[in-house]
Formats: sequence, structure tokens, C-alpha cells
Amino acid sequence: MARDWHQIDRFLMGEAWAGSRIPEYRDHLCHEIGERWGGGEGDQQAAMFIRQEMEGNGLESARIEEFKLDTWEYSSATAVVLESGESLEIKPFLRCPPIDMTAPVVDLGWGTPREIEAADGRIRGAIVVMSLGPEPFTPPLPHTARLELAARNGAVAAIVIESKTGGRMEYRSANDWRSPGIAPHPLPTVNISFEAAGRLKYHAARGRAVRLRVESRFFDAPANNVIAEIPGDQWSDEHVIVAGHHDTVFGTPGGNDNTSGTVAVMEAARVLAALKRETGVGPGRSIRFATWSGEEQGLQGAYAYVARHHGKNGLKSPPRFALNLDELSTGHMKGVVVMTEHMRSFMQGQLDTMSDSLQCHVQGPLDAHSDHFPFVRAAIPAGILWRWRFSGRHATSEFHHESGDSAEKLNVRELKEYVGQICRLMLRLSHVPPEQWPDNPHTADEMERRAAAEIGTHTPTFHG
Repeated sequence: MARDWHQIDRFLMGEAWAGSRIPEYRDHLCHEIGERWGGGEGDQQAAMFIRQEMEGNGLESARIEEFKLDTWEYSSATAVVLESGESLEIKPFLRCPPIDMTAPVVDLGWGTPREIEAADGRIRGAIVVMSLGPEPFTPPLPHTARLELAARNGAVAAIVIESKTGGRMEYRSANDWRSPGIAPHPLPTVNISFEAAGRLKYHAARGRAVRLRVESRFFDAPANNVIAEIPGDQWSDEHVIVAGHHDTVFGTPGGNDNTSGTVAVMEAARVLAALKRETGVGPGRSIRFATWSGEEQGLQGAYAYVARHHGKNGLKSPPRFALNLDELSTGHMKGVVVMTEHMRSFMQGQLDTMSDSLQCHVQGPLDAHSDHFPFVRAAIPAGILWRWRFSGRHATSEFHHESGDSAEKLNVRELKEYVGQICRLMLRLSHVPPEQWPDNPHTADEMERRAAAEIGTHTPTFHG
């Protein structure tokens, strides 16, 4: 059946703009609920709110899928210089194990193999301090690989210097998420501000010791993914999926990370449901909408979903394509980044029909920093939006995994455009006949091998 894409696009862009509920959704998630650490009360409240809004917008299939989250919390983190009694403010890396030790501090620079060799064994039994970013003009190694190297050479803990200035510190991870499962820290790791690191280096140069304490615990907690769907009119046994995580790190409402992606999922569902209700135009194959919990703790919600629906005992065939929405208030949309080459020309063809000069590119090393990765690992075609990770990043988007990532960081005007473009793309994908989709040459075993081979390598599109 021929479709009048001009009229469809007019509705989608107009409804995404004039009918937007983004401010309402933002205010409830950021101001009424606030922090949404996976497995916590705010996380549970967010899931119930999202399901309620999906149902209210006509998605009768909206439901919550509970899973067991391997979670963590901490109650205190301190670093005290023994000789002077000076206390330096620190922030533990996410999932840092409990620690209470006193040891000399060794300045390891950037923590490169060259610097570890030059330390000539001094780091054994020491707390090392090193920069977060890689050493300039050298082959880049992610901080996770440098922490592993320090641990193998006998360091007992690490204090990592935040790259941002102004006393700010982010919650960060000490593990490469391309590794399977939830790996333990290679060594206890905390963050210190750029400015306080100067004091720490001063003490390290004088051979002083630090007492480093982190009180934390690991436990299981229930967490919830939210799933909804608009059924397809032609190939209802097939679907595409658009999703983003609704959880945040501690102490932040996560305006950009990831209220922006969450409300974009909610709005795309609302707009496409309105299109079908008011014009009769629905998707060809089903469009599924999801928000995940546990993204900040190793993508656990997305992994739970993939295992439940598309694992060995999966209920249905995998989606034709999974689009992940994360941190959308960081720059305007420039296109789509797919994770495998076989999707490039097909996706570019769909973008070309939108006549907005949007481009499709292919990710080089596998990017495991967001919820597309569990799909990629299962050899399900997936992608992210081309935005800040490449160029054109807003200055206000520099807030990430910290209290400053407030509701005000969410760019409402740009998000309206994102929603309209996402709806246009996903609806087009839903109407592509099965025989016109490219054959998927990849297997889950192959993607596992590729991920394993890339562990410890630098992902150039991710800004540490």
C-alpha cells in the first residue's frame, strides 16, 4: 500500500513539536522523583510513572518486567594524609569494594606501561595516583586497562584524577564493559578532583602515606524495565525497538543522562500512537518502546531483557533493529551510528528518504558504554544516534554522572526535533518489507569473540 510520507511526516513533526509533553515528563522525573539509582526507590517510582504514561497515551501493552539487579551502595569515602592529617575529598568509583588501608602514595602520572616500568617496583603495596585521560601523543589506553596494569604490578588501590576542573568529580567505572558479566574492580578505585590532586601529588613527592577508606556493600535488589508496543499491521511477528535507560547515578536527577533519552522514548511512543489513532497510519511491523534500569551498573536491565526475550529460551525472534537513546541533550542530531557494516547502506537509504542530510556511520571498536551493547553482543543489529560523541557538543552537556546534571541540562527544543526524527525513522523501518532488509552475517559467538579481542583497547568515540 502506498503511503503519503509527506503528510505522515507533517503530522509526526507537528505533533512532536506542538503537542510535546517533554517539559512535563522532565519535571516529574527530575524534580518529583530525582535520583534514580538502579534498584532504589526513585528507580521504582520512575518505572511505574513511565508505564502509567505509556498506558495513558494508548499503549495498552505497557508493562513492567522485573529482574534481579546485582547492585551496590556506599555510605562514606575518605582519604586522609597521615603525616599532616589533611583530609582530601574523594568519590568512589561505582561498585568500589570496601577498603580501609594505609599505604604510601606513588604518583604514576598517566599510568602508562612506560611509567609503571619507570616506577621500578615502587608501586607494589602502594596507593597509586594517576590521571583519568590517556597520555598525550601516545597510543591511547583506556583508564580501565591502566588500572588493570597497576593492579598486576602490585598496587593496592588507585586514586584517579578527574579531568574536569572546578572541584567536580564524576562517578565512573573501573571495568571494561566488553568483559562478560559484572566483573570486580581490578583494585579499589576512587576519584579525586583536579585541584585536590595537586595536594595529593605534593604529599606523594614527599613519600607520605594516606589512609584510604570506603564503606560500601553489594546486594541484590529488584529492578524494573518498562516495555510497551504498537502492533504492526503487516508483519506483526516482527518488530523494531527504540529504548533508553531511566536510571541515574547517585545524587543526580540525570537531566541529560538519561532523562533526555527516557522522555524521547516516551514521546516517540505518544506521537506514533497519536498518528495511528488520528490518521489510521500504524507501523508495518511492531514498534516496541522500552526503558531500562541498571544501565549505570553494567547495562543489567538491557542484558536481562535480551536474555529473557532473545536468549536460548527467547519468546520471539529478535528485533530487526534496536535504536538506543542516551544523553540526547548534548548536541543536535546528525544521523545514526550502526555497530556493523552490513547495516550502513540500508540505514543510509532510509535516512535519505527523510531529506535532512542525516548520515549513517559505522562504529569502529565496539562501544560498550550504553544499552545497545547487549543487543550487539547477541548479534542483533543496533545503533545509537550520531550526536555529541563525535562533534558539536554543547558546553552545558559537560555535566555527566554528577549532581550538576540537573533538569536544566535537558534541551527541550532539540529534543522535540529528536523525537520527530526518531518517529520518522522508526516508522519507515517498520514498513520496509522483510525481503528488503540486509542479511545479518553475524553470530553471537562471533560478536563475543570480537568483544573479547577488543577488551582493553581505546574506544575513540567515547570521551572518558
